[in-house]
Amino acid sequence: MSYSLREIECFIAVAEALSFTRAAKRLNMAQPPLSRHIRTLEEKIGAQLFSREPRRVSLTAAGSLFYDDIRNVPRLLNRAGEAARRCSAGETARLRLGFVSAVMNDELVDSFRRYRERHPGVQIMLHDSSPNDQLKAIAEGRLDGGFVGIIPPVRPPGIQFMAWHQEPLVCFVPSGHRLAGSQSVALKALAEESFIAVSHESAPAFASHMQELCKAAGFRPRIILESPRAQAVALMVAAGSGVALLPAALAQFMKTSVHAIPLKGSPKITHVFACQKGRAVGPLGHLLQLLKARKLA
Repeated sequence: MSYSLREIECFIAVAEALSFTRAAKRLNMAQPPLSRHIRTLEEKIGAQLFSREPRRVSLTAAGSLFYDDIRNVPRLLNRAGEAARRCSAGETARLRLGFVSAVMNDELVDSFRRYRERHPGVQIMLHDSSPNDQLKAIAEGRLDGGFVGIIPPVRPPGIQFMAWHQEPLVCFVPSGHRLAGSQSVALKALAEESFIAVSHESAPAFASHMQELCKAAGFRPRIILESPRAQAVALMVAAGSGVALLPAALAQFMKTSVHAIPLKGSPKITHVFACQKGRAVGPLGHLLQLLKARKLA
């Protein structure tokens, strides 16, 4: 079922004026065609939107519900058209990017800063969400791309991934823990510890990677708490609930409340950027060029 913009404009005008006469003047049109538009709209919907009396017009329950959902449509259309016009003229554009808290490090902040210096007309809109939610939003076109952490074991169709940063995986322990003063720790030394982990539902790639590392060290981690956010995991470690394996960059947010101990063997994780295949043009293409120019370190 489709409605014309003119029908929507007529409905909104009558709903707000509660008068066909005043609505017609507001739209600079005669009343008969206004009435026809309203009748056509009601026929399409299959419901009466207005209660018409000789000296009074009011919204029916169906009309009130329809008005609540439709009232902002003209404004949104105008805003979308203006954004497209300004983008075409080179005045401004927007880049909708997702990220996970675990990748918010100095390198990423510096990348955003350099991008803004080179492309001041582009607005960067950041959305903190889990890797799974980001991939879904990218596939549906609600995000242009996302810093999703490590590459998923099963790659969604139509999505491309680009490695942009590597960093060590370290062991987070609370202050006062028996290992707090250690310069490094072997992963197998954590076999008897209680673990806090990023949930598999929100970050399956990272959760699977942690499990594989522990398996290679000869044990299965005893996970007592989970969270969809890495920063929340670090906070639970600080509260003394257990230990965690997390990217080293998260330590900068925790100050002295946790100790980030390097793991022997220095296992690293590779962060990737995800976007739709064939969409790397314009502002998104410029971002990919900047990330490619980075040294993977």
